[in-house]
Amino acid sequence: MGFEKDFIHNNSLFRPRKLKAELPSKNEETFDYSLFYKKFPILLEDHNKPGTISISYLSFIKKFLREGRISSGINYHCSYVSLKKFKGNVRFTDITVSYLNEYESWLLNQDISITTVGMYLRPLRALFNEAIEDGIIKREKCYPFGRRKYKIPASKNIKKALDLTDVKRIYYYECDQEIASEQKARDFWLFSYFANGMNPKDIACLKYKNINDGYIVFDRSKTERAMRSAPKPITVFITEDMDAIIERWGNKDKSLNKYIFPVLEPGTTPLRQYELMQLFVSFINDWMKRILKKIGIDKKVTTYVARHTFSTVLKRSGASTEYIQEALGHTNVKTTENYLDSFGKEVKKEFSRRLTSFKNEEMEKEGFIN
Repeated sequence: MGFEKDFIHNNSLFRPRKLKAELPSKNEETFDYSLFYKKFPILLEDHNKPGTISISYLSFIKKFLREGRISSGINYHCSYVSLKKFKGNVRFTDITVSYLNEYESWLLNQDISITTVGMYLRPLRALFNEAIEDGIIKREKCYPFGRRKYKIPASKNIKKALDLTDVKRIYYYECDQEIASEQKARDFWLFSYFANGMNPKDIACLKYKNINDGYIVFDRSKTERAMRSAPKPITVFITEDMDAIIERWGNKDKSLNKYIFPVLEPGTTPLRQYELMQLFVSFINDWMKRILKKIGIDKKVTTYVARHTFSTVLKRSGASTEYIQEALGHTNVKTTENYLDSFGKEVKKEFSRRLTSFKNEEMEKEGFIN
């Protein structure tokens, strides 16, 4: 209702319909947005010009904040700020195929990557799709995206994975014993690699109740909303290395509802949780950059690279695409998931061993393996 009332009503290009009396929800009435003013300046802007993009972006961003979806709110805010810098707070009816092509060229001329162009335009497309889904606008009349119109550029598929030789050098790197942060960052990067390329947020959200009979079983935070009706947990075999990392850096209180790692703070606001996650990722990435410089690897080794490396190493070791899809918790290849059964725990255990196959080479050198 807010979407239609704010910028669709009385617009000749959109389908008019009688508006119902609307009262703000109790949650919206009592929600304190002042905590977000610094990070979301759109909350303090004047939005009295009907039909402009700011009104719709504001509605969506407020919804994300009420739901605690800070990252989504930031993505939409960045999209809005960029579009506003381009040609101001325009009306949605001004956003045509020509407008979008000019906007893309404007960004590229500023050395903005094609990946970022896509990141800025997907929220805008989502706003249009919402209006179509609600029956407010007709796709054939006002929708500027799609076939023979404007197509949002796809991200460049740049290979980010390390090979097993690089992983071996990271694994056997002797950390400076006087710098605890060095080993801690390296351990968390390796934990991600060993744990199916688990992303930092999922690592931070792990609780001891997720450990079951030598396995970690968890739901990806990224797909919680998309898979709400049929969540598909990811099962990870806890290797000796992962167990050692948990013992070294995990909370000593192993109550079921305690976080495994002391990254997040229970009882804090979603905004504070978001800030803690940003610090956690930056901590790992910054220290891994220093480590790679020391061992002479001229590559980026972020937490994102750990995930790519996990999937690439398994693929090269003979794992099927279907197994890797399940291990990563991907939901985009729905056809494959519809007819494939889940892989058993023993299969997961066997493939987890392949992640450290280089350890056998060292044991052979020492004479432990003939």
